[in-house]
Amino acid sequence: MNRLVQGEDGRDWTVRAQMEWRAPATADGSDDFEHDVAASYGPGIGMLVVTLALIGVLVVWLPTDVVIPAWVPLLLLLIIVFFPLRWVLRRPWTVVAETDGDVTGDHPPERWVGTIRGLFTVRGEVTKIAKTIERHALPDFDGPLRPME
Repeated sequence: MNRLVQGEDGRDWTVRAQMEWRAPATADGSDDFEHDVAASYGPGIGMLVVTLALIGVLVVWLPTDVVIPAWVPLLLLLIIVFFPLRWVLRRPWTVVAETDGDVTGDHPPERWVGTIRGLFTVRGEVTKIAKTIERHALPDFDGPLRPME
């Protein structure tokens, strides 16, 4: 996700966002319950195997004269897909707003970096950052981005 924005002072800013597959070291994890205590993929794979085994037992022991409504498999699929989909949609994004300065040298190059969690949240925040740069020539100090030196 990239955007080119021209600030009020004439500088050209590039605002870009990139999804992180692992939480950055600077990300605040205090509100995140999705931390992995075991620090490996073992527990997730184990739960997947147990879930598939239970579904297999349900199918094997099902009597032949039982009629299953069409919504039951859809409900099971929704339950299985819910947490992986939520995990993907809540990944942290690194947002960077940077400029090379201006040709006169009055304004030096700047780089602002921040972390935003969630696909839909990052789209709104990038739009807010771009509008703030257009109006005030800088990202908002109260926003998610912080200046880097």
